[in-house]
Parts: sequence; C-alpha cells; structure tokens
Amino acid sequence: MPEAVIVSAVRTPIGTARKGTLTETPAEDLATHVLREAVRRSGIAPERFDDVIFGESMYGGGDLARHAAVAAGMTRVPGVSMNRHCASSLTAVGTAAANIRAGMDRAIVAGGVQSSSLMPALDWRIPLGDATERRIAPTFPYTDDATDETAMTVGWNVAQKYGLTREQMDAWALRSHQRAVAATEAGVFADEIVPIKVTRRDGSVVEFAADEHPRATTSAEKMAALPPLRPDIEGFSITAGNASGSNDGAAALAVVADDLARAEGLRTLATVRAWAAVGVEPKFTGVGAIDAATKVLERAGLTTADIDLWEINEAFASVPVATCQVLKLDEDRVNVHGSGCSLGHPIAATGARMLTTLAHELRRRGGGIGLATMCAGGGQGGAVVIEVA
Repeated sequence: MPEAVIVSAVRTPIGTARKGTLTETPAEDLATHVLREAVRRSGIAPERFDDVIFGESMYGGGDLARHAAVAAGMTRVPGVSMNRHCASSLTAVGTAAANIRAGMDRAIVAGGVQSSSLMPALDWRIPLGDATERRIAPTFPYTDDATDETAMTVGWNVAQKYGLTREQMDAWALRSHQRAVAATEAGVFADEIVPIKVTRRDGSVVEFAADEHPRATTSAEKMAALPPLRPDIEGFSITAGNASGSNDGAAALAVVADDLARAEGLRTLATVRAWAAVGVEPKFTGVGAIDAATKVLERAGLTTADIDLWEINEAFASVPVATCQVLKLDEDRVNVHGSGCSLGHPIAATGARMLTTLAHELRRRGGGIGLATMCAGGGQGGAVVIEVA
C-alpha cells in the first residue's frame, strides 16, 4: 500500500468569534481561502486532486467542502463534508489517509472550517419564524439532569473525575497564553498562517495575519479573579479563563500518495501513520482525548515514550491536565505553542490546525513523531499520529 504523506499544511489566523476580525467572514470563504493555498503549496495541479474532505460542525445543512472546491475553481473535484464535532477535521485527515492507502485516491485536500460567529443558533427555544436567527436542533446527547452544556460534560465532570484543582487548570491556561504569545512574537506561525483580506461592512479592507485570541496581559491574578461559569454549583472551577474561546478559522492539508510525491519531486512535510476515533460516556466527554490517544498509539505500534510532541486540545484546561496525568506525559512536550485556551478553538477546524502546527514544529526540530488528540462533543474523541523524517 502507498503511504499517505502531507505535502502542505496551512491555516488562517484564528479570530475571536462575534467581536473579532472574522466576525463577518462566512465559513465558505474561510474554507476556500485555505483550500486554494494548500493546493498552491502542494505543487500539484488543482485538477489532479481526487477529493476535498472538510470537517464542519453545527451548520445544519449544505456541503462546505464542495462549495470551497467550486469557489476555488476545482469544479471537477468533488467535495464531502463530515461532522464529528470537535474532531471533525482530524477525521477528515484520517479519511483522506485511508482512501490513499487503500489505493482509491491519489491526492486529497483535507481540513476543516468554523465560523462560530455566523453558525446557526443552537437554542431550540427560538421561534421558527424568527428571521434574525437560523435554527437547528440541539446537537449533543443529554447527559445531566440540569444541563447538557460542555462546561459540565467536558470541563467540570472530567476535573471531578480526576481530582483536578482550579489552580492546576488556571496554571495550565496561563502557560498556554504565555506560549502562544511567545510563539507569535517569535514568528513561529509564519510558515503555517495564510493571511486573509477581510472586507468589513463599511467597505474597508484589512489584512488579518495573526491570531487575535491569545492575551499577553493575562496573569495568575487575573485568572484567579474570574468567576466560575456555573456559580450555582458549589466548588465549580471552570471559568472563561481555563476554557477555550469561541472562534473562527480554517485549516487545510494536502495529503497524497508517497509514490506520487516522489515522482513529482514534492517536498514532504510528514507521513500520516495512524488515526482513531472513540466513543465515551457523554457525561465524561473530556475522557475522549485520553481514550483516543491510547487507541491510536496501539494502532501505530507505539508507546507514549515514542512521541516527541503532543497536541492535546484545550477545549477546557482540564482535558490536557487529565490526559497528562493519566498517560504520565511530560508537559514540556505538550502544546508547546499554546492551544484552545489561548489560540482558540474554531471547533471543526481545530484538529487540522493542531496537525498543521505539529507538522511544522516537528520539521523545525529536525523531525520526530507527533500525536494530536482531542475530545469531541457528545462523548467522542479523535487522534492522529504523524511522523516527520
């Protein structure tokens, strides 16, 4: 079987939803932007791609992947959109690798996109005739008597399960911001970010070129002063500070057969070694990152000691803290440039963003093996292992 190799990996800067730079930019435009650039950097003619596979979440219909393909001028390339909530774009990359290894396809663009600013309302109490909001049904299984919100099912329940303190979670989130700010200032993301020109309602055009969610001014004192998201629950330790942001963004990777890459003289960023998805009890959705990492390691024939760098999505800081605790990971090798608490969490794009950052960072370090893992809404998890020679 051919190996599936990544020959380009790009992302937009990540915007803060509803008040940031990408607030008025549709998901379709974000997807088209990264698709075009992933294809351009791949060195393969657009018409030679067999498919476009994009993760999307909570849009209630349509096919964002096909829309982006047509908008990018790739009318003879089909497109399929898939939804595994937060792990959607990890699943897109794994699916692309599977199709290539099976010999069915030779070149695919895989990724994900999220406009949290413009996604349909999730509140089913909004009247169907209300023209100010689009409406879709609730998307997660009910998991608690009082609520099915992710602050409970991902953040708090996992913190309770593993005995995590607010101090631990706040410290992780603070370090995430410090790492993201340091990486931005050092130009670490220059190889992966594709600046995007944004036209505002007043007709002005701005170039958006850097993540806007990381906060350089945050501190331990500011973290500690934030109120809990559920003050009605005694001891509740999840805050806006130790949770991920609500964000907009997109990421895309060109995945091709290794013999095609060799024949065309293409620069290979990384090889996709293994991928996995899991289901867990929805009440403990955050455990999905742990179980998915364990499963993908088994599939790859690796142990935690073989992994040089980890990306563990910070949907809530409790997730990477718990994952490091259970798997006994060295925190210095986890989220070395920040993650959801700092960079933000554009839901369906985050997995592809993690792989993009991981591939570029491993290459900067001269190679190695990386593992990206994350929990996903409704009691799921996804993980992908890549190797940079």
